[in-house]
Amino acid sequence: MIKKIIKNFSIITAPIAILALITYISISHLPDKIYVNESTEVSDICIQNSSILNKINVKKDKLNVDFLGVIPVKSVAVQKVEDIKLYPGGTSVGIKLSTEGVLVVGFSKVDGVNGSEISPAKNAGIQLGDVLLKVNEEAIESSKQLSSILRNNNSSSVNIEFLRDGCKFNKEVELIKEGDEYKLGLWVRDSTAGIGTLTFYHKDSETFGALGHPITDGDTNTTFTIKEGELLSASVLSVRKGEKGTPGELRGLFVNEKNSIGNIQNNTSSGIFGQSYVPLVNSEFNQPMSIGYRNEITEGKATIITTIDDSGPKEYEIEIVKLLQQDKPGPKSMIIKVTDEELLSKTGGIVQGMSGSPIIQNNKIVGAVTHVLINKPDIGYGIYIEWMLEDAGILN
Repeated sequence: MIKKIIKNFSIITAPIAILALITYISISHLPDKIYVNESTEVSDICIQNSSILNKINVKKDKLNVDFLGVIPVKSVAVQKVEDIKLYPGGTSVGIKLSTEGVLVVGFSKVDGVNGSEISPAKNAGIQLGDVLLKVNEEAIESSKQLSSILRNNNSSSVNIEFLRDGCKFNKEVELIKEGDEYKLGLWVRDSTAGIGTLTFYHKDSETFGALGHPITDGDTNTTFTIKEGELLSASVLSVRKGEKGTPGELRGLFVNEKNSIGNIQNNTSSGIFGQSYVPLVNSEFNQPMSIGYRNEITEGKATIITTIDDSGPKEYEIEIVKLLQQDKPGPKSMIIKVTDEELLSKTGGIVQGMSGSPIIQNNKIVGAVTHVLINKPDIGYGIYIEWMLEDAGILN
């Protein structure tokens, strides 16, 4: 009798559990808030990839998701904003950053007692990706300064203040004397430079956005914490074509390095942002465009604006293959595929240095190119433009 009851209970509850799981998966990607143009009616908003088991109910400035139209499971706030106009980028820009403190990128062994070879800093618990901020209460501003402090240090130990995952820590490190100097046993980095692509310029706030992804250290994959940064004019000299297994690359140089065109203030998961010193409007695409929010983007044809040679920015055809489930800012909002024959013949698809190229659909800026798939150079990722605008302080 008990077995029969358990069997009947399982038959009833199993489908409910499965439906609940399907519902959870279908709403897990929904953000807590979505943006729409102020002229858009809330009733016209479409939530993509929502399960057929869910019913969307409109209530003033909210979209309520109800399981089977009965059980409330999610409420999405709708924020209406004015029609934001941006000048599209697509031009190559130079990027120079100096870090706050110095970034630990490697360990070196120091000759210790009894012929041992160790890294004092590693032994003390310092890790790759840590940012050294102070030594014995003295602020570290460069790798050269760090070397100078250690060279002039008269003690066999130092107190190091460092940053790890956004939190500050202190550790006492027992140094090893090698010759006449005490050694930490570290390799550090205090700056980086490269080229990328401008995504947008917002004239009203004189704000720019570029890259669509953070600048990270190549050895540790740690996001650089900016002390100061410069945006420079850049010119593309040549292209190394992307092939399966080998990403391509734009090779360029900084133009007029002494005169920066902007001040880089933030390096986030959605790109780099700052204030421009001059209007960042290119001659080819010199009219401001509206932006397309995520609820307006559709899978299908689109274009990107990018620069691959000295002829300046051009528009090339792509396809938005898939809009990905994403509930927080990040550089992988959509999968895109290059379909333009000219771009494919010259670059093989997406190459390093094209990150930040604006994605255009229905004459609106909807995102930016961020990454390429190494084994499929014609396919890559893009980010929603609203993520970039949030981090730029244009959307609040």
